Amino acid sequence: MKRLIAILAALAGFAALTGPLYAQMGKRERIQTPLQIDEAQKKKAAEKAEKEYEATMKKTQGQGVDRTVVDPWANMRAVDGSQPKH
Repeated sequence: MKRLIAILAALAGFAALTGPLYAQMGKRERIQTPLQIDEAQKKKAAEKAEKEYEATMKKTQGQGVDRTVVDPWANMRAVDGSQPKH
């Protein structure tokens, strides 16, 4: 009987000490594993990169980029089937 009372007293003491600690953590601040923390950081970095990309695309969209195709080897090729220039 004394053993049962000692166990119950130990459990009550443990609950009294851990209850406030658990309550201080709040609902959103639960302990996260390192993997969860790493995934959250990667997600934030990807979102930031996407926002920067979108901002850059908006800035450069109306700047009139020259879209003509240029052949850098045009001077080296023969036009009429003769030998190429050297």
